[in-house]
Amino acid sequence: MFINPLRKSVSIFILFICYNSIWSQDPIPNDNVINSTAMDTVVIRRTLVKIKFIPRGVNLTNPVISFNKTKPLLKELNTFRVPSFWTGINSLGLNLSEVAFVNWNAGGNNSVSALSNARFERNYKFRYIKWDNFVQLKYGLNAQEGREIRKTDDAFRFSSTFGYRRDTISNWYYSVKANFNTQFANGYKYPDRTTPISRLMSPGYFFLGAGTSYISESQKFNLYISPLTQKATFVLDQELANKGAFGVKKALLDVNGNIITLGENQYVELGFLITNKWETTVAKNVGLRHNLVLYTDYISSFGNIDVDWELNLNLKVNKYVTTNIGTHMIFDDDILFDRLVDTNGIVTDEGSPKLQFKQLLGIGVKYDF
Repeated sequence: MFINPLRKSVSIFILFICYNSIWSQDPIPNDNVINSTAMDTVVIRRTLVKIKFIPRGVNLTNPVISFNKTKPLLKELNTFRVPSFWTGINSLGLNLSEVAFVNWNAGGNNSVSALSNARFERNYKFRYIKWDNFVQLKYGLNAQEGREIRKTDDAFRFSSTFGYRRDTISNWYYSVKANFNTQFANGYKYPDRTTPISRLMSPGYFFLGAGTSYISESQKFNLYISPLTQKATFVLDQELANKGAFGVKKALLDVNGNIITLGENQYVELGFLITNKWETTVAKNVGLRHNLVLYTDYISSFGNIDVDWELNLNLKVNKYVTTNIGTHMIFDDDILFDRLVDTNGIVTDEGSPKLQFKQLLGIGVKYDF
């Protein structure tokens, strides 16, 4: 049979291709590790598409960095400070009132009154411990045409209360409290200006006791109850002490009025003390402060309660201008009034205790720092 040489060549070529596809090997061995890095994320960046159609009214601008309106740093930056558990209040105030008359048909005297006050507080609170301290100073004068200057207010007060509570949830504290009160200048029963009825440390009152306190989280309400408090009354002016002023034992006199034994300069009592302080906001820029002290002595006059109650209403006009309306009421069995002495200097009536009341109204400036 005759075979076409061309067909024979094609057949041989096809057989050669099939043989190579079956028996040929991959030139890359299977055991070789491919040196590559696996990528979990593929980032594709594209250029912004140029806006071809701009709506009417749209204004496209390129951002420009400018330092024309940059101001220099005048104050130092506040650096990090370690948190403090102390809080403080510093307050200075001055109230003034004035009345002037010129050809006033109804009559009257020109007068000027000034009342200065200062209050400083340092309070510590951390977990179980609370320690409150404050100092208050007051002094006021009144000058009226036709008479000498008179004192209208005078006080120096210091208080310190240390409290400890068993856990951080309760508002009840085991407390120790110390109070001290006195005045700066002589006090007189006007118009008599020759015989002072009070002086510096005459009287002076010191309270020291232990009890329990309830203090709210806002620290605006404070109730202190002490079943064991010592009250010491100091009369360091010997002339007042000889008269037995403010409850101290008076001097012992002979029949001619001569002093045999000097009067004592202090009088110590042991009794029950309750104090309460409360602050609240009555209305916008109107604050109310109430401070009450009740004390009774176990030994000599249990049941007779000494009362010291202050109530102040503060109306804040702005940051510096305030108006203050206040009342102060005191009743103390040891403070006697209307003492009578005959012409021979013999006391015929020791006098009796009376309710003391004071009311203040002032408009002035106040600075807190």
